[in-house]
Amino acid sequence: MGRLDDKVCLITGAAAGLGRVAALRFAAEGGTVVVADRDDGSSTVDEITAAGGRAGYVPIDVGDEDSVRDAVAATVTGFGGLHVLYNNAGVSLGDDDGVVETDGSVWETTLRINVTGVALGCKHGIPAMRDTLAREDRPGATASIINVASFVAHVGAATPQVAYTASKGAVLSMTREIAVIHAREGIRANALCPGPVLTPLLAKYLDTPEARQRRLVHIPMGRFGEAEEIAAGALFLASDDSSFVTGQSLLVDGGITAAYTTPE
Repeated sequence: MGRLDDKVCLITGAAAGLGRVAALRFAAEGGTVVVADRDDGSSTVDEITAAGGRAGYVPIDVGDEDSVRDAVAATVTGFGGLHVLYNNAGVSLGDDDGVVETDGSVWETTLRINVTGVALGCKHGIPAMRDTLAREDRPGATASIINVASFVAHVGAATPQVAYTASKGAVLSMTREIAVIHAREGIRANALCPGPVLTPLLAKYLDTPEARQRRLVHIPMGRFGEAEEIAAGALFLASDDSSFVTGQSLLVDGGITAAYTTPE
C-alpha cells in the first residue's frame, strides 16, 4: 500500500520544478494527483499515467480567485473530493532587492502569488476538504494543507530579497492560524520551509563559483538540497504519518537555520 492511497492531491505549480517532483512522488505513493499550473501540465500527467498512476491537469492562476475556485471545483468534480492541498506555486523575481531598492510592482506581484495565492487556495480548498471528510465519514481521518514557506521565514537573508522574505513570513504566520482554526474539523495545515535547493529559481543567482560559495558557506551540510528531499518532506506532511502534526514549520534546510557558524 502507498502512503497516499485513496487520497486526491491538488498541487499548484506542478508543471515543473519542485512541484513536478512532488507530483511524481505523490503519485508513486498511490495518490491521485491534480496538476494545477498556469503552464501546460500535460507532460507531468503523462509521466504519472505512463507509470500506472492517476492524474489530471487543471489550469490555474493562483492570484485570481475565480481561477482558484474553478480549479478546486474541477478537482472535486473530476476526482471525487480533496484530501491534500499543496500550495507550492511561488515566485522569486530577479528585481527583488532590499527594502529601499525594490520596486512596488515587484512587491505586489510577489505577494499576489506567494501570499494571496496561498490564502485563496486555502479559502476554496478548506470547504472542499470539509465536505470530503464529512462524506467519507472515517473516524480519525484528516485532510492536509501544505503551504510552502522558506527558511528565510525564520532568518534574515543578507542576499536581499525583501518581497520574497516578507511573503514567506506571511505564509508561515497564516498557516499557524489556519491550523488552529480548523484543527477540530480534521483539517491540518503545516508550512514546508525548504533551504536552498538547486532549482532554476535559485540557479539564476548562482552563476559564478563565488555566488555559490556565498551561500554554501552557511549550510552545515555543505551542499544544496535536492528536489526529491523537499518532496519527501511534503509527502510526510501529506500522509497519515503526520496525523498529529499541525501548525508546524517543517524545515528541510541542511541545518542552515540552526547554525551560528559552520564547519570549515
